[in-house]
Amino acid sequence: MNFAAWGAGLPIPSLNLIAAWVYFLIHRRKNRFVAFHCFQACTSQIPTTLINMVGVGMFIDYVLILNRDLPRFFWPYVGFAVVTNLMYLASSIYACVLAAKGRVHYFLVFGRWAYARYYGPHAIALEGGTAHRNLPPAGF
Repeated sequence: MNFAAWGAGLPIPSLNLIAAWVYFLIHRRKNRFVAFHCFQACTSQIPTTLINMVGVGMFIDYVLILNRDLPRFFWPYVGFAVVTNLMYLASSIYACVLAAKGRVHYFLVFGRWAYARYYGPHAIALEGGTAHRNLPPAGF
């Protein structure tokens, strides 16, 4: 889902995030594997979306509204945003290839969060079952 709205992502940065959350809400009940990857994709897209929104907002504010020259730090920020987007794109493609093979790829922060949510101790409670306690064998 990260790639569905990528073309419109720069002029309207929040479109990717909205599309990813809609996809997550539709497909989250299929199984844990799908829910894990959808949730990880949605949450990991938040920082990239914020970086893009700041860049587009800065451009709109300075050029279109205030009719001023862009500040000196704008082009280094654009470079940072481009590198961040390319790293996110490469990581998403790698995760997509692994998911198609049935394997899991964890993004830095968001992978642990998604794993804890869908495979952690509280994941069974999300499915409506009872949690299994890992106890030592009887007699010990």
